[in-house]
Amino acid sequence: MCDLPHGCCCLQSTFSGNTILPEMSVEEQTRKNKMRTRQILGVIHRLVEVIARGILLLIAYIRGPAHSQPPIKDLTLLHSATTLALKIRNRQLTSEDVVSSYIERIKEVQPLLNCTVADLFEEALKEARKCDDLLKSQDAPSVEVLAKEKPLFGVPFTTKDCIGVANMQQTAGLYVRKNCVAERDAEAIKLMRSAGAIPLALTNVSELAMWWESSNCLFGTTKNPYNNRHIVGGSSGGEGCILAAAGSPLGIGSDIGGSIRMPAFFNGIFGHKPSKGIVSNDGQYPSAHSDDQDQLLAIGPMCRYAQDLPVTLKILTNKTSDLLKLDQKVDMSRIKIYYMEDDGGQHLVSPVDPEIKNAMKRVLNYFEKAHKVKATKLNVKKLKKSLGLWLANMTCKDDKDFSYELTNRQGRLNIWLEFIKWMLFMSNHTLVALITAAFEKFGMKHGSEQHVRLMQQSKDLFQEFKDILGEDGIFLYPTHPTAAPMHHEPMFKPFNFSYTAIINVLGLPATACPLGLNKQGLPIVKIT
Repeated sequence: MCDLPHGCCCLQSTFSGNTILPEMSVEEQTRKNKMRTRQILGVIHRLVEVIARGILLLIAYIRGPAHSQPPIKDLTLLHSATTLALKIRNRQLTSEDVVSSYIERIKEVQPLLNCTVADLFEEALKEARKCDDLLKSQDAPSVEVLAKEKPLFGVPFTTKDCIGVANMQQTAGLYVRKNCVAERDAEAIKLMRSAGAIPLALTNVSELAMWWESSNCLFGTTKNPYNNRHIVGGSSGGEGCILAAAGSPLGIGSDIGGSIRMPAFFNGIFGHKPSKGIVSNDGQYPSAHSDDQDQLLAIGPMCRYAQDLPVTLKILTNKTSDLLKLDQKVDMSRIKIYYMEDDGGQHLVSPVDPEIKNAMKRVLNYFEKAHKVKATKLNVKKLKKSLGLWLANMTCKDDKDFSYELTNRQGRLNIWLEFIKWMLFMSNHTLVALITAAFEKFGMKHGSEQHVRLMQQSKDLFQEFKDILGEDGIFLYPTHPTAAPMHHEPMFKPFNFSYTAIINVLGLPATACPLGLNKQGLPIVKIT
């Protein structure tokens, strides 16, 4: 019998005192060198994170005390969207009063949080009055008809400045698009209007919706309602913020790598990314360039109350809603629960905070005690490649990369010249957008050996999850490894979004669910 490492086909012995040691194979030595390099880079990465956070804390302290959103005084703002709709059609509340309450709340929180970039206040009030007039008329539909055909009748909602609302700006946070106006409603907005909902405002995003802090050179930075020193996530960050601050009962976001779920996480609300192909991506900017990108992208609901998720999702899915069986009662005793506390140690990704792991354990204990369902812990090794798999799926074969997008698809940005302009305070782009463009320029190429290999691994991972989950499985996984970072901190931990990005690669539905606050008073959640 031989206990030597697998792969050593030819052995030689070297002497060290009285001990005979086998020489390593070239493959084993290479593997150990790579592991050592990863460990060193990991230590350096953690050190950079700690130093950067310390510097940012010092700067924040110098600038003054942290602030949170003002308290809610109008009780109308505490209702769910479905409850508001119920009260409006039963004439317990008027749509005009509801819309007015949210307008006043937005005006109250906007100076502190900077979550909205445009409003439709006058138009929304006119629509609300029409709803109220209809209910007063002799031709008013019955409560039952309204509940079925217009389940959000008279209820205001907001959406991010990427999803088209007719005759409103659609900048996607790109300076050169400051005068761009949507000619028509995106399909999702059209469906919401058909359900009786009223658009109220547009919310802030990251530049071209490609970063997980909502900040751009057009509208500035959106701040977290729990602590304005911290970020709101991106790219649907303004949307997550306004919902958490009770400036809207319901929102529509979009998600290509976590843009619904990270803002939901950082702001303590619910956010759902639907299965691929279930909700139309029509009317969103920037639109996908390839089928692979389009499969990653999804439009979905964001809200403060869980009961609003299925109602809104049913509206957005339109003709495909029957496929989701949203009205079917779930037998919890038959649900199979699987979980992972982290990604297994992905390179240059922050470790998961112990508080997040403890919150997940409380959820698992609840399922076991309340529903007698014992969860199974998984070790899906391919999740350590989440970032690479997502980047492979985002790669375009027509060289329509981020430098092309930064020109509003009118050419290609001279990245190096733009870096110089940025240092001279002359650029209309954020630093992170320029770094993203540079990173992509020297990154993976479509059709390369690495790209082909990672695309195949994406398919293999999807099949692995399909086999595990079946028709009645749930996978619990952290939405993000930490609570909301401080402003600019994502620059020092850029790959932490991989926890959400991998779910886009799989095309599976995912819901970010609030699990309370951590010791710093910031929200923490999980993905289901």
